Amino acid sequence: MKKYALVLLPCLACGHDIPNDVTIQLFLKPDGNRVRLLVRVPMAALRDVVFPEREGGYFDLSKARPVLDDAARLWIAGFVELHAGDVVLGSPSLAAMQVSLPSDTSFGSYESALAHLTGAPLSEATNVFWKQTFLDVVFEYPLAGAGAARLSIHSSLARLGVRALTVLRYLPADGVVRAYEFTGDPGLVRLDPRWHQAALSFVGLGFHHILDGADHLLFLLCLVIPIRRFRVLIPVVTAFTVAHSITLIASAYNLGPDALWFPPLIEVLIAASIVYMALENIVGGAGIERRWMVTFGFGLVHGFGFSFALRESLQFAGTHLLTSLLSFNVGVELGQLLVLALFIPALAVLFRWVVGERMGTIILSALVAHTGWHWMIERWGQLRMYRFEWPALTVAFFASVTLWLMVGVGLALVVWWGRGAVRRIQRAS
Repeated sequence: MKKYALVLLPCLACGHDIPNDVTIQLFLKPDGNRVRLLVRVPMAALRDVVFPEREGGYFDLSKARPVLDDAARLWIAGFVELHAGDVVLGSPSLAAMQVSLPSDTSFGSYESALAHLTGAPLSEATNVFWKQTFLDVVFEYPLAGAGAARLSIHSSLARLGVRALTVLRYLPADGVVRAYEFTGDPGLVRLDPRWHQAALSFVGLGFHHILDGADHLLFLLCLVIPIRRFRVLIPVVTAFTVAHSITLIASAYNLGPDALWFPPLIEVLIAASIVYMALENIVGGAGIERRWMVTFGFGLVHGFGFSFALRESLQFAGTHLLTSLLSFNVGVELGQLLVLALFIPALAVLFRWVVGERMGTIILSALVAHTGWHWMIERWGQLRMYRFEWPALTVAFFASVTLWLMVGVGLALVVWWGRGAVRRIQRAS
C-alpha cells in the first residue's frame, strides 16, 4: 500500500478551498496511432489531495510521485473526454509528468512543453510550497484504427476553479495550429467540424441568443405592438435580419471599429433604439414603409451587438466562418418568428378582452420606453469611462472611410429597392 495516497474526505480537514481564478493550458496533437494531450494545471486547483511536506512546510518532491500520479488521473484525465468521430477514446496512459515552478515558460509552444515534460525533473532540494507550483502531464490516448476521424474534446476541467479559463491549442496533421480559449464548460468542442456540424451548432446559438436577449426581445415587442399582422410584419423583421447580418459579418471579418469605447457605444444605441421605437408607438402615425426603414437602420446597430456576443463562439466555427455566421442569422430569424408567433396572439387577446387597442399600445410602449431609458442611462455611464481618441489621418484610415462609404451607398440602394418592393406589396394587398 502506498505510504502517501490520494485522500478524499467529505470534511475540510485534509482539503483546501476552490481557487477563484484558474488558468488551464492544453496541447492536443494526433501522432500516428495515438493522441498526445499535454496539460498544465495549478497545483492549488487539485482539491482534497494530501501533498507531502518536509521541514519548513516546503513541498517534499521526493515523496510526491504516488500522490501526483493519482491526482493526475483523478483530477485531469477523469475530467477530459476525447472523441474520434463518434467514438469515445479509451482511458489514457500517463506518459510523463513534471512539477513546475511559476517562472517556467515551457508551455509557450508544444515542442518546448514536450521537451520540458520529458526532460530532467525539478530538483528534490528545491524550496517551494506546493500551492505555488504547476502540475504538467502528458496523456496518450490510443486511436485504435480511428486515426482518420475528426477529433473532438469535452473538457470539464472548469470545475477546478470558480472561474476557470481553458487555453487549448490543437495541432492537426496539416500543421496549422488552432487556438481555442473558453471560460467554463463549453460542452463538446469539435476541433475540425464539418460544415453541416458548424451550421447546425450556430443555428442553435442564434435561436437561443434571440430568446435570451432582453433588449432584442423588447425591440421586437415594439415592432409588434402597433401592427400585429404576421404578413405585414415579416418584411419588417426580415429587414432587421438583413441589416444585422451585414454588420455581424463585417465585424466578424474585422471591418468594424476595434476601440474599447465601441462596444459600450453600441449598447447605448441599442437601448436608444428601444426608446425610440416605443415613443414612436405612443405618438402613432408611423406607416409600414417608414417602420421597415427605421428597423433596417437599427438592425445595423443590433448586428454589432450580436457580434460582441458571438465573438467567443466563432472560434468553434473551424474553417467555416461565413457558413457559421449565416447559420447564426438563420437561427436568429427562426427565433424572431417564434417570438412573433407568441406576441401576436397574446397582444390580440390583451387588446380585445383587457384594454382598448390605443390605450394598451400607449401603456405597453410606455413601460418598454421606461425600461429602455434606464438601460440607456446606465450604459451611458459605462461609456463615459472611456476616452474617445480621434484616429490618425493615415492611408489606412482613408481606405477604411472609403470602404464604409461604399457600404453606405450599397445600403442606400437596398433601402431604395426595398421601398419599391413594399409599395408593390401594399398595392397588391
